[in-house]
Amino acid sequence: MKTKIGVMQGRLLPKFKGLYQAHPKGYWQDEFEIARGIGLNGIEFILDYDDANSNPLLSNDGINNIIEISNQNNISVKTICADYFMEAPLHSNNFDKNIKSQNILIKLINNAQKLAVTDIVIPCVDKSSLDSKSKVDIFVKNLSPVIEVAEEKSINLSLETDLSPKSFTNLLKRFDSSRVTVNYDIGNSASLGFDIAEELDAYGHRITDIHIKDRILNGGPILLGQGNADFERFFHKLREFNYNGPFIMQAYRDDEGLEIFKKQLLWIKEVITSFYEN
Repeated sequence: MKTKIGVMQGRLLPKFKGLYQAHPKGYWQDEFEIARGIGLNGIEFILDYDDANSNPLLSNDGINNIIEISNQNNISVKTICADYFMEAPLHSNNFDKNIKSQNILIKLINNAQKLAVTDIVIPCVDKSSLDSKSKVDIFVKNLSPVIEVAEEKSINLSLETDLSPKSFTNLLKRFDSSRVTVNYDIGNSASLGFDIAEELDAYGHRITDIHIKDRILNGGPILLGQGNADFERFFHKLREFNYNGPFIMQAYRDDEGLEIFKKQLLWIKEVITSFYEN
């Protein structure tokens, strides 16, 4: 199997408005040629809350533009990180806002089908954390109607959470659909102190999108290989599950951008080859 390594949108470009992660409005097109030049397979697009209506993912013209540039550079857009739901989660205490978020997600799913997207990542971390039973209940209630659309369009709703393996498993059991899957972020798990084997034994078979980053325990991002993420153990364990989805580089970045990315890309390719492909 050919390993599919992609990049979180914007990591190969200057920061948009100085933000660590954001859709690079106005110059997102430039990233495709750069990605092709350094041997990547894809870009995981971002849908931000700010300026969402001007994001190419939410318009027909924008989708056609993505398809054209993608084909020109042989760089696919098969996954979307819907950071929109960090600011407007499906489990807020405001009914009207939740309905609006539902509608945005449905529109995103419908448009994503035109790109042949496989996964839409829904972040439930940090300010959108599912940190209470009531939030979990609201999330399940509001996501459930959207799942029918995802099933119809054959798109995974890949949940990224900071829940413990047991709590995350209990959440997944509440959805009667194979389209509710797991986004696994090895750096976030390391920061939270989770055990890789316990996590993957719980839901490794449901992982459809993987974010590659490194973090220190209870701390922030750091260069790959210098934090608490045990990449060797992770890739060795992952082999049990016949994972065939993408590895999305969401690694540490600085103001230099591209050079530090290339260094980390080379490092992770060697690790993947040694412990996953062999």
